[in-house]
Amino acid sequence: MQAFDEAAASAARARQNSLTKPPGSLGRLEDLAVFMAGWQGRERPQLDRAQALVFAGNHGVVAQGVNPFPAEVTALMVRNFQAGGAAINQICRVAGADLSVVPLDLDRPTGDFTQGAAMTAEEVEAAMRAGADAVDPRSDVLLLGEMGIGNSTVAAVLAAATHGGSAEDWVGPGTGAVGEVLANKLRAVAEGLARHRTGTARDTLAAFGGREQAAICGAVLRARELRIPVILDGFICSAAAAVLTRDDQAALAHCLIGHESAEPGHRRLVAAMGMQPVVALDMRLGEGSGAAVALMVLRAALACHDGMATFAEAGIG
Repeated sequence: MQAFDEAAASAARARQNSLTKPPGSLGRLEDLAVFMAGWQGRERPQLDRAQALVFAGNHGVVAQGVNPFPAEVTALMVRNFQAGGAAINQICRVAGADLSVVPLDLDRPTGDFTQGAAMTAEEVEAAMRAGADAVDPRSDVLLLGEMGIGNSTVAAVLAAATHGGSAEDWVGPGTGAVGEVLANKLRAVAEGLARHRTGTARDTLAAFGGREQAAICGAVLRARELRIPVILDGFICSAAAAVLTRDDQAALAHCLIGHESAEPGHRRLVAAMGMQPVVALDMRLGEGSGAAVALMVLRAALACHDGMATFAEAGIG
């Protein structure tokens, strides 16, 4: 696992303090530029190649009535992504990110975690490898998103397993769960937590799934090996990646959270992770959409960092 380059970050901070502006006046944009410098290992980081990955999977827990939509919608949405018709397609186009959609055995849902383990250890490893293999080593930044009917239920149980708390602390409406469907989500998460006792990241993924969450973990680890900074999407993506901190508290040091989702559990999760989202726009779509919006802010940060004149260059001083 690669480490943050303190020398490159210090050089980037010194450059920020020499640009034609009061020190700190660009606020978080300055911090983002320094973050990127430290992880790319260069004073003037770049975003020539941005990769967006959306992993898709299906979940056995939908048998518990936790979602108002059938599992078949996952495959239909994957086709929509591939045809260019989803929100993430439009935002990636504007943000300048190359989007790939990776469906993971959609015809073979994971097990229902209220009845047993969602995946075997071998299935976890296969999904993590799929995530790692999808990462383009040439990328300057990696955006991660997901799609899968029922996966907000999985996110809630992963968050609870990682950071503690009850089903009520983490379960939200997801794609529109109300009434009996919301009650089913709460029951399923409570039953899953009562059934499974987990320790490591892989134990947790095996207990609760799903394949797209494991793939996100694999992609995050591979990006760290390659020194590629990562922008995570909202609640589901963040909950998946947070599982890695069960093995290493610093596992997500190279990651940004793109946005604070309107899903109720995300603010709690962000606080537990000790991270600050780039934007907060009341989005809760998933698909990597919030991460792609955050990329535009990151581009603004690096454009200022690289393109502004210093006081010496401007003849001011």
